[in-house]
Amino acid sequence: MRLGVLDVGSNTTHLLVVDAHRGGHPTPTHSEKTMLRLAERITPDGELSQDGAEDLVAAVAAARDSAIRLGCSELMAFATSAVREATNAADVLRQVYERTGVDLEVLSGADEARLTFLAVRRWFGWSAGRLLVLDIGGGSLEMAIGVDEVPDTALSLPLGAGRVTRTRFSNDPPSRSELVDTCAWLDEQLSGVREQVMANGAPDHAVATSKTFRSLARLTGAAPSAAGPRVRRTLTDTALSQLIAFISRMTAADLAEIDGVSPSRAHQLVGGALVAQATMRALGVSELTLCPWALREGVILRRLDHTDLDAHGEVWSQQVGPSGVGPARRRA
Repeated sequence: MRLGVLDVGSNTTHLLVVDAHRGGHPTPTHSEKTMLRLAERITPDGELSQDGAEDLVAAVAAARDSAIRLGCSELMAFATSAVREATNAADVLRQVYERTGVDLEVLSGADEARLTFLAVRRWFGWSAGRLLVLDIGGGSLEMAIGVDEVPDTALSLPLGAGRVTRTRFSNDPPSRSELVDTCAWLDEQLSGVREQVMANGAPDHAVATSKTFRSLARLTGAAPSAAGPRVRRTLTDTALSQLIAFISRMTAADLAEIDGVSPSRAHQLVGGALVAQATMRALGVSELTLCPWALREGVILRRLDHTDLDAHGEVWSQQVGPSGVGPARRRA
């Protein structure tokens, strides 16, 4: 079957189309992104601005049209922290549904962590043992750990790369005092997290996903994406510290010129690097292995685990066809 998954994040909307079947490896056939920066379009009273809502509706409609054009049998659409935290989220979701027919589901932070963990477990397999999975998004930091496909612990903290950049930095590049104060603040925010995460034992394998970690690994010498997804890529605490000393002195415009840095995310790279460093320090992790699968793949894999929709139902699953998007099917 051909499935579409639409991820509405803090920075972008990302449609991923895959050909997949239960027990098989999902094969990507199409990917498209729209830069919305929804988290930066939250008003002082916590609402997503009307312009932001209008652009979100347009982006979802475009993704729906692409899913139909590409022959997707279903579209799974979800939103994360930016929409989740907007005080007018219910109204925005209603607008999206009424004007596009897409029932955009809002994931909790813990669900983000669990679905990302599932994707990482499937990628590395049972031989990886007890997995620790870290994911830095635009608005939040997710952590999950466990020996099964469902983690023992799944956490989400408001420590995303974009959020830290917006709330902690006033200068470009950040001033020395901003960097020192942010490092101390992050240590405070993460105090006690090691005891919570490691309550049932230390990990056999520590893994990172997300664009932030991929960019940091690339800048510390990991293979480029052109080398393929199965090349082993790592990020060490020593290399990360050296990288921060370098990039923290550069403007966002200069960072955007570096190979491996997305121009649209260059402004939040230093913030993301500080979150990564503080998290590794708090958890006592010296090396992370990068995983190419993350939240979107987790959503797809969970859908494939429930191929008999009439019996099981599934959140976010919507029929798509020439006439548009049909009603969402929800978990029984």
